Amino acid sequence: MLTLVERQTRFEIILKVNGKNQASVNQAVQSLQARSGDAFSTLFKTITSDNGSEFAGLHDALKDSLDVYFSHPYASFERGTSENQHKFIRRFIPKGKPISQIADVQCLRIQQWMNDYPRKILGYRTPHDCFVHALRSERQAA
Repeated sequence: MLTLVERQTRFEIILKVNGKNQASVNQAVQSLQARSGDAFSTLFKTITSDNGSEFAGLHDALKDSLDVYFSHPYASFERGTSENQHKFIRRFIPKGKPISQIADVQCLRIQQWMNDYPRKILGYRTPHDCFVHALRSERQAA
């Protein structure tokens, strides 16, 4: 699974990938780019990734769209938002359960639940509401 979190609003995107390799991650990101269309550069400004070999091609794949940053090895605290989001996912998918057994529709349900869950950091608003508000503000400013 590939998870992307919009840091300001905590909006989560969960993509099921075919494998834990560079080609699978690049394919998932390109699919997301294609689905987002022209809004991709509005929706995403930067991506911060860990140093796994599966993310090695992110910089080249996205260099025209956004900046890609990599956290330091063994420094999960540099990706705190992602780590906290992974705890939410573990409520539904326990560690050790093969991702291949998880249906795409279940990933979407988890994503929807996470985005509809009110957060203290957001003033008890949902990530979905905050994301929609931020997106509208961004479009009005442009």
